[in-house]
Amino acid sequence: MKLFTPITFRNVELKNRIVMSPMCMYSAEEGVANDFHFVHYGSRAQGGVGLIITEATAVEPKGRISDKCLGIWTDEQAAELKKIVDFVHQNSESKIGIQLAHAGRKGSISAATNRQMSLEEGWETIAPSPIPFHHSERIPHVLTVEEIKELVEDFRKAAKRSIEAGFDVLEIHAAHGYLIHQFLSPLSNTRTDEYGGNPENRARFLMEIVDAVNSEITENQALFVRISGTEYAENGWEISDSVELSKALKAKNVDLVDVSSGGNINGVTIPLSPGYQVPLAEDVKQKANIKTGAVGLITTAEQAEEILQNGQGDLIFLAREILRNPYFAVQSAWENDEDNFYPHQYLRAKPAK
Repeated sequence: MKLFTPITFRNVELKNRIVMSPMCMYSAEEGVANDFHFVHYGSRAQGGVGLIITEATAVEPKGRISDKCLGIWTDEQAAELKKIVDFVHQNSESKIGIQLAHAGRKGSISAATNRQMSLEEGWETIAPSPIPFHHSERIPHVLTVEEIKELVEDFRKAAKRSIEAGFDVLEIHAAHGYLIHQFLSPLSNTRTDEYGGNPENRARFLMEIVDAVNSEITENQALFVRISGTEYAENGWEISDSVELSKALKAKNVDLVDVSSGGNINGVTIPLSPGYQVPLAEDVKQKANIKTGAVGLITTAEQAEEILQNGQGDLIFLAREILRNPYFAVQSAWENDEDNFYPHQYLRAKPAK
């Protein structure tokens, strides 16, 4: 099966095409990872996935989605993440990546209530324009050009810490209505300066972040970018925009575009069905000539293999399925008579061929 063949990005070789997709766990304290995260990510490495990508990890305090989200703006946060990275490297064949993120106007959410916190409880949200995600939320602070430049520097510093922690892959989160996506979309970005207006200006923030991250990484780390292929809204961000953006990202030495969708416009209808986002990844792969990650209600090895064989993506990102079954990769390998990493401590349980 192609699903169990290796693939290389720069000098980073993944042993198979199965990726644990970034998923928020809302379990950190002051942005610091703890025993839950250690077990959560460590168990997926023991389950044989080719690549683990940690949940959205904020590059500055206001970048968190919730008060329980991970961060990497301090050395303490990086040190706790390094413990996870070291375990994965020492006890499996998996690679591990980090998703660098900023929530923008979708931040300051209480993990307990799933509602935006008051300024006293939480923090002031920021955005390219004075447009809240939901009408019940407060108007975000509009970023100045100087503040935008400071955020680019925050991403650079986060990338540096990530490399020092030993991560193999850095993924920039430009999807799901978080800050970078807010800049990309004409529905959330109504600026008239160099960061607004035409598509090139709206993509400028992302491109500056890519340059900043690339200034820190080497050939021993790969760079991914997650985007929303479409936001399902009239006059909003569409797949054609994603294709053009991906061409520009490829020219900036981005190794893979991880193609998700939605998240920026409240109340839209998303047509959920098995593999519903796969055609978006296929469009980007074929039209921008860049490697892509396919994601979205992919639940079986057979479905994943079909995506790869049809040339719709290069990696398979699993989210809820990998939560349900940390051992999806190794069990799928057994069922299809494929070789895959399995911890030597558990070899007595491996089915005989």
